[in-house]
Amino acid sequence: MTATTENAVRRGNQIDWWRWSGRLFLMLLLGFTVMPMVWMIITSLKTGFAAMQYPPQWWPAEPTLANYTRLLDPSGRIGQDFLHYFWNSLWVSTITTILAVVVAVPAAYAFSRFRFPGRNFLFFAVLLRNMFPAVVFLVPLFILMKALGLVNTHGSLILTYLTFGLPLAIWLLKGFYDNIPIQLEQAARIDGATRFQAFFFIVMPLSTPGIIATSIYSFIGAWNEYIYAYTFLTKQSQMTLPVGIQRFFSENATDWPGLMAATFIMSVPVVVLFLVLQKYFVRALTEGAVKH
Repeated sequence: MTATTENAVRRGNQIDWWRWSGRLFLMLLLGFTVMPMVWMIITSLKTGFAAMQYPPQWWPAEPTLANYTRLLDPSGRIGQDFLHYFWNSLWVSTITTILAVVVAVPAAYAFSRFRFPGRNFLFFAVLLRNMFPAVVFLVPLFILMKALGLVNTHGSLILTYLTFGLPLAIWLLKGFYDNIPIQLEQAARIDGATRFQAFFFIVMPLSTPGIIATSIYSFIGAWNEYIYAYTFLTKQSQMTLPVGIQRFFSENATDWPGLMAATFIMSVPVVVLFLVLQKYFVRALTEGAVKH
């Protein structure tokens, strides 16, 4: 056996400590991320007494689905309110997503394809909004919505969510359009298509993953938002789910199993949406980030 062969065998038998350390670190991060979700689900299956038991039990002796049936029962008071909050959140998030896509698609295409004075300044100015925390704009936006008569309406939330959802949506789609060869549009224009037809029939189908990723981002941002919804809405009939689940808190006690069940149900639409459209989301991020 030659020296080269012996070195190759020796290297093959050695343990790659860096690789295993990375795997261990990822496993720790995964456990750190998953454990709160697991504890939330377990708590939602407990009774109020079992949830306050000390030391806590990892698995309840008598698991129950009563917390879920109470929330999803339209004949009960709590079920009616919870389903109403759920519908409000779904309505606001869906309309916000549709408007964000309708505005972001032509805006991102214009930034990607056209050259005009102040283009770069305007593009980075669009992102300026996301450099500040949401609470900075809380009072100005509340004054604006009150002047427009939109307080205690879903319109105030939709307009507000667009202000911080559109910048990233435009940025994400622009990166995606930059990687679509302009020669495809030029070929369509030579064949007699107008610019709009070239955009609608050539660019739009190719940009579907980016549009889906933008939709996911806009929906999740609107679905989980709490600060603006808590400030702009005081009528119970208009409340969204993040604000509505506060009813499980009281001055003297907190219904932890009910709160955990409501939180789990609230997370289901987002998780399902992401799992179904995950491949489009990953493709949009990779193609929008890499310059071909």
